[in-house]
Amino acid sequence: MKPIRLILIPALGSEPAPFLVIEDGVVRERGLLDLHPVEPPEAMRTVAIVPGAEVTMRWLDLPAGGAAQQRAAALWMLKEHLAAPSERLAVALGPVPAEGHARLVAVASQSLLQAWIDYLEAAGVRPDAIVPDVLTVPEPDEADRLNVVTFGDSTALRGRGFAASVQSDLVDMVAGSRRIEPIIDPSAVERALIGAALAPPINLLGSQDRSRAAGRRGWALAAALSGLLLVSPLVLVAAAAARDDADARAMAAHARAEVARAAPDLADHPDPVEALRARVRTAPPSGGIVSATAALFAAVEGIEGAELDLLIVDPAAGMKASVTHADYQDVRSIARAMQANGLEVTETAAIEDRGRIVSDITIGSAR
Repeated sequence: MKPIRLILIPALGSEPAPFLVIEDGVVRERGLLDLHPVEPPEAMRTVAIVPGAEVTMRWLDLPAGGAAQQRAAALWMLKEHLAAPSERLAVALGPVPAEGHARLVAVASQSLLQAWIDYLEAAGVRPDAIVPDVLTVPEPDEADRLNVVTFGDSTALRGRGFAASVQSDLVDMVAGSRRIEPIIDPSAVERALIGAALAPPINLLGSQDRSRAAGRRGWALAAALSGLLLVSPLVLVAAAAARDDADARAMAAHARAEVARAAPDLADHPDPVEALRARVRTAPPSGGIVSATAALFAAVEGIEGAELDLLIVDPAAGMKASVTHADYQDVRSIARAMQANGLEVTETAAIEDRGRIVSDITIGSAR
């Protein structure tokens, strides 16, 4: 069997990543992957294990259909539990279950998924699979038991049709009446990790094509696809599906008409709505670059401890910046200050680095 590299992505993006090289089911090598190595590591299949606390996992009764349709249906079913808009989410599906059983679904932030990929590329490797750490924990045989493994500051809980990573002080509340069975033997944890490397229970990378499509169509498409999937002998369900599909078509036609009115040259584009959004994102900020830069400096200075690390002005890609700050709410405060100057701030990525947060943002005219 060809060797497989298993990497545990650390909580801080500035730290090296522990890794194992597995060959014929045993560990051939172990060590740390440094960032920006002089020589890239040996090329081989690579499976990355990421913090499960950053991933929402559910087992859902999905209707029959293709992978893209089932992802859309899952997204629609979970929409009340997801804070981010659909275009910022990556949805991956587990193996097709036996008839009558629920299917594993994992949802993660698209920007965070890209940050993990960027981290691995900075270490000289490209991932073939990305798996939440909690899904490496063995599923118990008993329905009233939770297997528990500690990964850094998070506690991974795995039950029958259940997986979640929480802070240690929340374990009892999440477990409820279920019995907790800690797995503390390092060799047992390593065997579970090796099993996940050999047969990943889910692959977040499998969500990327769908995520790009969702970015173009959003929740309306998720509603339409899930509606189409739910067609059954039940008249009410069939009627709801038809209504959702018709509404989605009407919304799409209206959007195309508005784009044709505002930007006639984009009317024949395969996806005129996304093309117009891209034009707006890369349009010069209101008042010009100098005015926008002054507003950004003032907004960052208004946040205690915040620092502007990078500012890029590109005619093709628009105005972008990188800000280091202490609290995840800081970007919202910066956005509010910029909005008062007729500017819109969009956070495209955020990663923790030595106890601080580094956020990538784009700046454009407020719409």
